[in-house]
Amino acid sequence: MLAWLVAILVGQDSVQLALGFIPARLTGLPVPWFALPALLTPLSATLVHSGFIHLAFNMLIFVWCGTAVERVLGQTALLALYLVGAFAAAFAQWGVDPYSTVPMIGASGAISAVIGAFALSFGRPKRFTSSPTANRWINALWLMVAWVVLQLMMGWLAGGQGFLLATPAHVGGFAAGLILQRPLLLWRYRKA
Repeated sequence: MLAWLVAILVGQDSVQLALGFIPARLTGLPVPWFALPALLTPLSATLVHSGFIHLAFNMLIFVWCGTAVERVLGQTALLALYLVGAFAAAFAQWGVDPYSTVPMIGASGAISAVIGAFALSFGRPKRFTSSPTANRWINALWLMVAWVVLQLMMGWLAGGQGFLLATPAHVGGFAAGLILQRPLLLWRYRKA
């Protein structure tokens, strides 16, 4: 919230350019303005939002899903999910359009990793086979497909309203959450 207020005072555009993740910068495009090093911007971009509703929605989802994930995986794992999710989101966005000069801002990609871990932690997978491992993979694949379809639909609808959504970032973050949930769960209860 504090970062958003500072951005309002300084000017949204200059803050987005300085702290937002710009894929072309990672590709090597130099910029003639002050900006954090490109490798730090996947994290700094999570502090910058396009408006109060963007910030409030991200905070609401993070508190709702993050609190539950923290109870299951622990505080350190929640932080790891957020950090890895931020980088996975940025690299997914970069992978789709490495020469884009549009700043990616917001914590949605990082929070998508938390949502992925939440979905696996609290979802009720159906039993398709007698193998628990195969059932976990089928469940994760189903969640990933559903998330991709949801993100594509939201991106299409938002584009019709004139808004840009970082759909690849949301998908990349969610995939990171799906991949990390089980190892983080096993790590937390390794002595049990």
